[in-house]
Amino acid sequence: MQSNKSTVLFERQGKIGRIILNRPERLNAVAQADVERLAEVVEEVDRIPEIRLVTVEGVGHSFSTGIDMKALSQSQIDVVRLAKPWDFALRRLETMDKIVLCLMHGYTMGGGLQLALAADIRVTTPTAKISVPANREGLLPSMATFRLARFIGLGRARRMILLGDTIDGVEAHRIGLADHVVSEEHRDGEFRKLIDEYMRANSEGTRLAKQALLDCFDQDFDAFVIRNFERIDKAQHSQDFAEAMAAYREKRMPNWR
Repeated sequence: MQSNKSTVLFERQGKIGRIILNRPERLNAVAQADVERLAEVVEEVDRIPEIRLVTVEGVGHSFSTGIDMKALSQSQIDVVRLAKPWDFALRRLETMDKIVLCLMHGYTMGGGLQLALAADIRVTTPTAKISVPANREGLLPSMATFRLARFIGLGRARRMILLGDTIDGVEAHRIGLADHVVSEEHRDGEFRKLIDEYMRANSEGTRLAKQALLDCFDQDFDAFVIRNFERIDKAQHSQDFAEAMAAYREKRMPNWR
């Protein structure tokens, strides 16, 4: 792990990498230095082929309140200068050859929600406070305008973005913004159980399916099906496929490399 003085930590636990927002005194609000550090950590994680699953978590009472409003109000943040490395980091997280899980708790607002949207799977607590309040700041919510509607539909995304409404974790799960709900009192333990479940399913074929899902709204059928056949062929010739077939014959669970 990096020094606890860092605003973004990276831990590796075998095939699992943990990205941890570590600014609890500011509810993990994001300033320029935090964005630059996040970009470094995401790049580091992406370059370690042995890591097959990544978690994104926040220290303290909240996941992240997004942009540091104190720094923004004091003209200490150039929004465009912050947005570019931020969005490139999120895109790298979104497209990396690893399954990414995010734990949303407490305040998950603005940039915090944007970060969660770049994950493959979002896990929430029932009382998490989730919103896109950029309208109150006179700003656009960066690439939430691209991602949010893909999860909850254009109408709901418009309401959340234009009004800045706050929803809780239960509602987020109901509308498809969150994939799992964990209890407040056993949050970390239940999150670890979900990590184990996704690791058991984390074959090369699964990760190739993630890549296919990234294209499903952006390619026409003919382009998609050609690329999909290529992915199917790659999966069938992988070591993970051979292990899956061996496990089937031997009546056991597969052990992915």
